[in-house]
Amino acid sequence: MAAPQDVHVRICNQEIVKFDLEVKALIQDIRDCSGPLSALTELNTKVKEKFQQLRHRIQELEQSAKEQDKESEKQVLLQEVENHKKQMLSNQTSWRKANLTCKIAIDNLEKAELLQGGDLLRQRKTTKESLAQTSSSITESLMGISRMMSQQVQQSEEAMQTLVHSSNRQKSTRKASSLSPRCCQSEHVTLCHLLAGTAPPLLPHFVQMTADLLSITVD
Repeated sequence: MAAPQDVHVRICNQEIVKFDLEVKALIQDIRDCSGPLSALTELNTKVKEKFQQLRHRIQELEQSAKEQDKESEKQVLLQEVENHKKQMLSNQTSWRKANLTCKIAIDNLEKAELLQGGDLLRQRKTTKESLAQTSSSITESLMGISRMMSQQVQQSEEAMQTLVHSSNRQKSTRKASSLSPRCCQSEHVTLCHLLAGTAPPLLPHFVQMTADLLSITVD
């Protein structure tokens, strides 16, 4: 049957190996971590806890080695303790390097996000300027159309006045017997309505009056 001291030494060695593997796995997680910074902080907290547990077990193993009755067994255990300490120091070095690598990666990622954010702001500014230019162009086009319509209305009014004057001149030169008084009165009323803008609707009267003028011209 194994002595209680030997059992304790075996348990210490098993837990030292377990904590060492857990530390190595966490260090690898830190190397692979791409952020955010809170995730890195959480991983580092776990690593510190594992290092504390590992250090405590190494100290227990060292104490057990010093309590060995046989010098040979004592030296063997002390050598194991020394190896575990060296391995722990190696893990701490790897831990610092992993943190440095992770922090550089996080800084680069944050810089890239800032640059991307600046590009988005510039794109938004360009879009706003483009919209403002488009709006200004549309406003100018509408104003141009409005001026053109106003000119066309004025030209139409002038053409209507010219047409009315021409009709009156042609009527005055016709022979009195070629147009009945009733017809003259009707044309006069139609022309008055056109000038006053009260003839319902305007386009049919305009077409009819034009046809009458053409027939008069032919005669």
